[in-house]
Amino acid sequence: MLAYLLRRAAFAIPTLLLVAASVFFLLRLVPGDPALLILGDQATPESLADLRASLGLDRPLPVQFVLWLQRVLAGDLGTSITNGEAVGPLILDRFGVTAAIVLVAVALAALIAVPLGLLAAWKQDSAGDLLAVGIATLLLSIPSFWLGLILLLVFGLWLGWVPVVGYVPFGEDFWTAASYIILPIATLTLVEAGVLIRMSRASSIEVLRLDYIAHARAKGLSEGRVLLRHVAPNAFAPTLTLIGLILGNLLGGIAVIETVFTLPGLGRLLVDAIFARDYPVVQGVMLFVAAIYVGVNFCVDLLYPVFDPRVRAG
Repeated sequence: MLAYLLRRAAFAIPTLLLVAASVFFLLRLVPGDPALLILGDQATPESLADLRASLGLDRPLPVQFVLWLQRVLAGDLGTSITNGEAVGPLILDRFGVTAAIVLVAVALAALIAVPLGLLAAWKQDSAGDLLAVGIATLLLSIPSFWLGLILLLVFGLWLGWVPVVGYVPFGEDFWTAASYIILPIATLTLVEAGVLIRMSRASSIEVLRLDYIAHARAKGLSEGRVLLRHVAPNAFAPTLTLIGLILGNLLGGIAVIETVFTLPGLGRLLVDAIFARDYPVVQGVMLFVAAIYVGVNFCVDLLYPVFDPRVRAG
């Protein structure tokens, strides 16, 4: 088991290096000159040359990459070209907004979807199963931005229960801040619950067909004990993998949701930086997102032995 986790941890280093190199060099292929964007159309060739030199943009790309990688290893992600802020603290500040929404939404989606999928599998082809599948299919079919706009229209404009535009940090006023993120959390919870219901149901049906489930029933165990003791733990492993993928994807930035609800999260930071050709911010965010994926997947690997003894045995 320890050797397995060490191998998984060792894969993180080349993965992050590959992501760093890909982001760095692909970003340079995007048309646009950051120096020109900063100084404007009235800039002189001399001022442009001086700014490119100060930003290190006049050096060969491999040299720029090596210098940037050295700073990253030292904990310095650079300085934003557009606003002069340090990239590291800027990313962490925006990530706090995204994480507060994503962690709560994924937890709620899992708490709703996993039991519902298990019960639907237990009563396969019943009216309840068809209802659960129908709800999951409907949730999967609704675009997140459209659902967010509908929730804003109903609960923000028509009923006036929550604010429509803006964001307040939790450090200033907890309850006011919570009122601004209720609808984003609800949107993500509903959208992600659809796919989790289907996965939980499919994996539970597969486990219910195995021989040891029939043996447990033959021993006289109640259906509740069979479901909770034998079906749920073994059926949860594939769902756990999907939860990890969803969590990594959403923590990497929910740009659409953050745009709909005007939230200053990591996704909006990345989109704004791309449009502004802010190389340090884009590079820092993408590397941070890759680190999130690696970290989430590693945590999922740590949890696997709890639900699948075969991993522990390997």
